[in-house]
Amino acid sequence: MMAQYLKPIPDWEEHEKPTLPGSASMPWHPPHRRLAYALVALLVGITGGLGNALVSANLPFLQGQLGLTPAQGSWLVAAYAMVNVTANLLAFKFRQQYGIRLFAEIGLGLYAVLAVLHLFVGSFETTVLMRAASGFAGAACSTLGTLYMLQSLPRRYTGNLLVIGVGISQLAVPIAWLVSPGLVDTGQWHNLYLFEAGLALCAFAAVVVLKLPPGVQIQAFEPQDFLTFALLAPAVGLLVVVLAQGYTRWWLDTPWLGWALVASITLATAGFIVEHYRRNPLLQTRWLASLPVLHFIVGAFLIRFLTTEQSYGVVGLMRTLGMGPDQMRPLFAVVLAGVVTGIAAASLTFGPKRLIPQLLMAIALLGSAALLDQSRTSLDRPHDFFASQFLASVGAGMFMGPLIMLGITQALKQGVDHMITFLVTLSITQTLGGLAGSAVLGTYQLHREQVYSSALVSQLDPADGVVAQRLKQQQQLYAGLITDPVQRSAQGTAQLALATRREANVRAYNDVFSLSGTVALAFLGWLLLLSVRTAVLKQWRKRHRPSIPLGTAAPCGAAPR
Repeated sequence: MMAQYLKPIPDWEEHEKPTLPGSASMPWHPPHRRLAYALVALLVGITGGLGNALVSANLPFLQGQLGLTPAQGSWLVAAYAMVNVTANLLAFKFRQQYGIRLFAEIGLGLYAVLAVLHLFVGSFETTVLMRAASGFAGAACSTLGTLYMLQSLPRRYTGNLLVIGVGISQLAVPIAWLVSPGLVDTGQWHNLYLFEAGLALCAFAAVVVLKLPPGVQIQAFEPQDFLTFALLAPAVGLLVVVLAQGYTRWWLDTPWLGWALVASITLATAGFIVEHYRRNPLLQTRWLASLPVLHFIVGAFLIRFLTTEQSYGVVGLMRTLGMGPDQMRPLFAVVLAGVVTGIAAASLTFGPKRLIPQLLMAIALLGSAALLDQSRTSLDRPHDFFASQFLASVGAGMFMGPLIMLGITQALKQGVDHMITFLVTLSITQTLGGLAGSAVLGTYQLHREQVYSSALVSQLDPADGVVAQRLKQQQQLYAGLITDPVQRSAQGTAQLALATRREANVRAYNDVFSLSGTVALAFLGWLLLLSVRTAVLKQWRKRHRPSIPLGTAAPCGAAPR
């Protein structure tokens, strides 16, 4: 179908033309403006993810300040993910039809307004609404950060800049941990949201003052697009809710989670059926069902799953051992350095033939970090994780650029209309991979903790000399505080039980690290097998390609050899 242009196309030079409708053109810029574009890209990219990262880093603090239960606290994470993952269903076409500038101003403007309003209300409902707006802004900012970064250097560096642009949002998590202690030291939640609102206003002002160059606007939307959105958006949203709430409410104890999962599957099936038989589908279902795309989906999901070893495993273990944001600040300074190193390495070594090796290296680093952490004890502190988490952070910073480049390459081979399918697929695999990682690892950790607790408690026989000595030591701690020997004995027993529970949790987290390392090794082996298989097939086809004798005319439409 021929594109219907909504505005006259400027007389661009060949190197200035936008790559796709919905992208910005790439005219010449003086050096000071290129620097400004790079700085705005950094600001916007970090803004998109920092709000959610601040909430995740300070979730126990916010729950206490706002009087939320753990189940309500998990809604804050779910609200962000639900909107963020579904926004890309229509965002690409919105950019194509109405322009990237309007897309930027609406996304950041809505986010900034709600962030300011939340400071004056501060209820649970407005907090959830705020996180949903943050999810929409996050979807807009991830794209904007990349488009602004592409303007910072000439077009020949597009691939390198794309790697940097998509990696900027990964800086949000370590930055959130670094700035959180200074924001919550007053004991009030308002500073967190004041900082978030200020950052959103700054980003909004930046994109209004320094606008992206205009692009091509085409007629993109069709009425059936909104039917697809009405089916798939709640389907994905319900699946996000199940993953976010399942561990907190427990999977088999909450019937409505099962019904939500059934509704999600039903709506998704209906949406894919509608798309499968459309003349101009929003999602290319036949392409999604092809083997290379299925390999991409599984790989993208698993590599995001592996990154939760840091966000859930290490952070969860440190919180179990009593470490807060103050104590973990040096660790996340190392994490920030690792992410920057990973992004820089992927950008500097960028090349079409290096994408797969970069992905393999990222998986190897993530797996190595998990295996290094599988023998932790209750005496470990954040500085003991510096080496392993630097490796994990380099891997996390390295994988996103090559992953996106591989997907874009495969999508554009099929046509521009496949880009929406790729963007939605990438967004879903990354969001669900992170949520599924936390849900699976959390469930496994709790199961192993129960196993270890039962085993350790069964060994606490008061008649055993070692146990009796430990109980006596625990009781002596309260000798100056509790005079009643019965109460002192009970308190000492309770403290020993707490120590037992702590050791069981440490062992369970070690099992989590072992599981992550095993998954990484299996994933790495699978990718290596696929790479070897592809190389062997190429060689076989090259050797058995029929040759055309000299002097023989080439078939119609074929170039002579």
